[in-house]
Amino acid sequence: FVVEGVRLVEEALLAGWEAQLVLHTGDLDARKQAILDGFAARRVPVEMISEQVMRAASDTESPQGLLAVLALRSLPLPDQPDFIFIPDGVRDPGNLGSMLRSAAAAGASLVYLPAGTVDVFSPKVVRAGMGAHFRLPLMVGSWQEIASLLQVRKGQIYLAAAGEGSAYTQADFLPPLALVVGGEASGAGEFVRSLPHQLVHIPMPGGVESLNAAAAAAVLMFEVLRQRQRDAFGS
Repeated sequence: FVVEGVRLVEEALLAGWEAQLVLHTGDLDARKQAILDGFAARRVPVEMISEQVMRAASDTESPQGLLAVLALRSLPLPDQPDFIFIPDGVRDPGNLGSMLRSAAAAGASLVYLPAGTVDVFSPKVVRAGMGAHFRLPLMVGSWQEIASLLQVRKGQIYLAAAGEGSAYTQADFLPPLALVVGGEASGAGEFVRSLPHQLVHIPMPGGVESLNAAAAAAVLMFEVLRQRQRDAFGS
């Protein structure tokens, strides 16, 4: 998969991610040169190309002159994940990338990506994730595979649903859990609703019907973090 721009390519370098090729234009500052030197020291092919070729290779309107082709892999899965995030049927790449960024920031153990969710390694998801791909274990699979893994781990499944179930601040997010946030149009699919789960919602006294899926996911994931930090510090 491809990452573009100084920050993302630098993140890949710092994470020690395997790279197959790095392309750059001639406008190098000290930061870009340090990144190129870092990859070259790992014997990664580093090639200078014209701005025209960079525009053709890039997925952005205004390329930053730095692009890396990385090995398609994921971080090892944790043995005992206690905070699993599941974006179910999220098809907007910007939303999924933002969700991954929030999941990494909130300390999620693992992200399961069911079928029907946008490609997690597509360029727009990678850009919106802002390096989350290098910090989060990601697992792509069917809901049947995900359900069997959840049953083995015996964690509670919480499903976000507008106006249904308990207010999210009243839920007990301390035990091991899986948090499911559905897609933008139709929400979570029928399969997850067939599993034992609890519904949670975000109260919205302002009269808005629902939040953007990425915004809702961030609110819920940071509530998990808040409860666990409060419990850890006894306050």
